[in-house]
Amino acid sequence: MSDAAARPADGLVVGVLIAIAVSHLLNDLVQSLVVSVYPLLKEEFHLSFSDIGLITMAYAVTASVLQPLIGWHTDRHPQPYALCAGMGLTTVGLVLLATAGGLWSLLAAATLIGMGSSVFHPEASRVARLVSGGRHGLAQSVFQVGGNLGSALGPIAAVVVVMPRGQAAIAWFCLATLLALGLLAWVGRWYAQHQRDAATRVHALPVPPPAGTPVWRTLAVLGLLVFSKYFYLASLTNFYTFYLIGRFGVSVHAAQIHLFVFLFAVAVGTVLGGPVGDRFGRRRVIWASILGVAPFSLLLPFAGLWLTAVLAVIIGLILASAFSAILVYAQSLLPGRVGLVSGLFFGLAFGMAGIGAAVLGALADRLGLEAVYRLCSYLPLLGLLTVLLPDIERRDPRRA
Repeated sequence: MSDAAARPADGLVVGVLIAIAVSHLLNDLVQSLVVSVYPLLKEEFHLSFSDIGLITMAYAVTASVLQPLIGWHTDRHPQPYALCAGMGLTTVGLVLLATAGGLWSLLAAATLIGMGSSVFHPEASRVARLVSGGRHGLAQSVFQVGGNLGSALGPIAAVVVVMPRGQAAIAWFCLATLLALGLLAWVGRWYAQHQRDAATRVHALPVPPPAGTPVWRTLAVLGLLVFSKYFYLASLTNFYTFYLIGRFGVSVHAAQIHLFVFLFAVAVGTVLGGPVGDRFGRRRVIWASILGVAPFSLLLPFAGLWLTAVLAVIIGLILASAFSAILVYAQSLLPGRVGLVSGLFFGLAFGMAGIGAAVLGALADRLGLEAVYRLCSYLPLLGLLTVLLPDIERRDPRRA
């Protein structure tokens, strides 16, 4: 595929964006697979809910600590083939997960997969912005929806491939990471050529946010909103199957199907959030996507099985639209530091998800999952903090 063929008149480099999105799908398919095989690993190794939370935390905290550092470094020293290195780490972690013999090797596998994600996400987000042609929300949404689709396919892949054959079948998914390596090598060549071309052109200086914008306070508010979103999502992505099995007595197969439906709704919500933010403003999307979930999250712990499934879909659709809007909004606050901002917010998202999994797992062991779901239902109310975000887009005449 040539760059000329991939680049339409508006400057959006479609081919590279699709390659990044598909690579994100394959990367997050592997990540979701780890969560989806928890019931198998729990039975195989006699794990507690606290152990499950620790495995998630090993992956997520590794990613959260390293991503801002890698983004900061690559802002100064771009590495076109860093994406391949990250996917290589994920492949090694996947092999270790397929051959693990106990909790410690499971933790090591999760850590390696987390390291792979720490390289992949900030660099891939940077490439998505480079190829956006100015349509930053759209490009981030396309990139994000690849990951969300991969996350949604993880439970199905676990049911079809892993559950009937056992832990060793996890190794089959190395084929997915090898395909991603091929795509990322092509993206790396495009990125390297882009750098060579950029060195010969005169560039406009990054445009700062409007004068008087409290940048660091605003970033702190965005961080709290990410906390509310991902801490709440941790209760659904990590423990939804156990909740359905324990409360409603559904089979593991049926619970995985419910998880797939929820994660697919998250993917749909993600692809809608970016273009809507480009059109109507990202602050409005943040308002609606986090605080708008609260009525449904508060009802969820008291619903029956089918209403629970419906509410989960609504929650996924609404809540998922927030992250692309938050990320592009934050990148506007610190122009020229795309890698740092992307790494910081992806890292924060992973960290909150991992810490949330560990904390909620410990609470579930002590109080039960139903109590945990009642406690978590109040988290979307933190969306009220959006009132503290300055409306920088309304004052920015460059906004389309």
